[in-house]
Amino acid sequence: MRKRRTSSSPVERLRLAIDCLPLATREAMLVGVRSSERILVGAYTDGRGGVCPMLAAHRAGGRTDFISFAKAWDRFARCAGAGRAATDREVRILLAQLEASVHETDGLELGRAIAEHHRLVAASELAGRSDEHDPAGEIRARRLRPPRRRRVRRQPRVAVPA
Repeated sequence: MRKRRTSSSPVERLRLAIDCLPLATREAMLVGVRSSERILVGAYTDGRGGVCPMLAAHRAGGRTDFISFAKAWDRFARCAGAGRAATDREVRILLAQLEASVHETDGLELGRAIAEHHRLVAASELAGRSDEHDPAGEIRARRLRPPRRRRVRRQPRVAVPA
């Protein structure tokens, strides 16, 4: 039997965390990271204008708090202690992963699915079929089979001496 590989590389974990972000947040992070002079690893912000990718996304309009991305980003960059500026290579990899994730989005985003649902409900209501499948009246529940009888254990009778 083949063993399953349980661990994945830090890049794969970063990509998974990126793919779990909403599309709007990924796009905002792309804009924010490109526009920021200093991207940080292991810190939210520093005193010299550096920001983490999530804060860059927040400032660009992506209002999401997603801690698993921050953890994956820090693990990818091997930041165990105090925060530091991300290297050019780390930023290039982050941008490449963000661009690939946005490009591969196939339109099945949750927001789009909800909007489509609302559109279909509104169209159904306009057609006058909004309560067609809604049962009217009281719903009664009953058992399909009679309940099984439980056997009661009886205590053995003990003869009482007279």
